[in-house]
Amino acid sequence: MSATCFTVLNPTSRGIAGAEERAQTEPALCIVDGTGSSEQALDFIQDAKRQHPAARVVAIANQLDCPMVQSSVSAGVDSFCLATSVREVLIKTLELTMLGERILPGSLIRKLLNQEFAPSNSAEIIPLAERRAPDPKVQKLSPRETVILQSLMGGDPNKVIARKLDITEATIKVHVKAILRKIGVANRTQAAMWATGNLREIGPSAGEMHEARRLS
Repeated sequence: MSATCFTVLNPTSRGIAGAEERAQTEPALCIVDGTGSSEQALDFIQDAKRQHPAARVVAIANQLDCPMVQSSVSAGVDSFCLATSVREVLIKTLELTMLGERILPGSLIRKLLNQEFAPSNSAEIIPLAERRAPDPKVQKLSPRETVILQSLMGGDPNKVIARKLDITEATIKVHVKAILRKIGVANRTQAAMWATGNLREIGPSAGEMHEARRLS
């Protein structure tokens, strides 16, 4: 998870941590290892939801079939990722899940579309989410704020962003506070996740960088 907007929490021994400490370390996302037996995977999923009912859950599996997906969704899984997927696919699945999307691997979607098996009526199959329309709050951002937000998406610290735009770190801090206020998030991590779903993935153009420097 290095160089991403995610932080892996260290497990705390049960019964030792106080209520305040537990609240600070409550995860927003749980990744469940579903590469073992189906029964074991369901146990892991149900245990994760019992301990962290508000957290989103992504299951990683060697292969997926319709009954397994139906059972896992009923147990609380939001999205799925194949264990053979490259790192970028896993990270994107986690990011989109945190933005409220529900993801299935394309290989399973193709099987469904080709009618290699018919879904049961007992549970809804969740299609691979397409990118949603950008949040209208994107229009509130100035060119320099957009460039800075794209840098936050890449995990750049203030020092690196300041060097890119040839301005001071103090100025970057002011811009970051304005960005958080305009898009309605509490911190840089949430801002990066919001940007992943609402800003284009390519880096800023030379014109945008020039405009950002000029306006700064």
